[in-house]
Amino acid sequence: MAQHDPSHVASSQKALMLEMKSLQEEPVEGFKITLVDEADLYNWEVAIFGPPNTHYEGGYFKARIKFPTDYPYSPPAFRFLTKMWHPNIYENGDVCISILHPPGDDPQSGELPSERWNPTQNVRTILLSVISLLNEPNTFSPANVDASVMFRKWRESKGKDKEYAEIIRKQVMSTAAEAERDGVRVPTTLAEYCVQTRVSSQDSSSDLLYDDLYDDDMEEEDDEDDESEMESVGEAGGITAVEDGGMSTRRYDNQDDSGNEDS
Repeated sequence: MAQHDPSHVASSQKALMLEMKSLQEEPVEGFKITLVDEADLYNWEVAIFGPPNTHYEGGYFKARIKFPTDYPYSPPAFRFLTKMWHPNIYENGDVCISILHPPGDDPQSGELPSERWNPTQNVRTILLSVISLLNEPNTFSPANVDASVMFRKWRESKGKDKEYAEIIRKQVMSTAAEAERDGVRVPTTLAEYCVQTRVSSQDSSSDLLYDDLYDDDMEEEDDEDDESEMESVGEAGGITAVEDGGMSTRRYDNQDDSGNEDS
């Protein structure tokens, strides 16, 4: 069983909690984020609404984001649970996109190092990249060659070859049943799509985790402040603790401050 560096785990947990909090308070348009298990910060469930005026309009697509314990130094994995027909999505749902590739120089990939993952990226940039990829596939390095060929035919025919569009529309229609089961109303207009709804604290399991993390940090800071304050007081007053027969007494190093002034 792999051993995880405790410092990396603590750092990644804090980073993920802050990102979850940020995405709840300022959501990315067209996405809904939740934890798969409230006790596991490393697995997120994503609901993606198909953007209006695209092939995916009216669609409700489920995905999972799995984070490594050394996040954000290594990228997460993004996998669609909903069946997707797309040039840059593998048959198993894994998304092939530069931003999710580990940092470093890989000449064979045809990607610039600046296009790959780096610790300044976050979940928000990943979500925006994925929605952009849906609308603008990269056909130069496809994960699904057949879908790539079909997309290029659609694009080069300026929409006259409808096979690619028809497959996606069928997939979009098939997601309606799952949206109904989840009690989700999928936006179909640009105005509805752009509405940002905040997740209430009552419905958010991550708020409890965030509060626990925040409380732990505050307790650590308070303990450090108390210790620092006691040291400062002791130094300022010239007070030194002395053990005398098992009892703790205080010795005033500065006799003028001892309270025993000559009368």
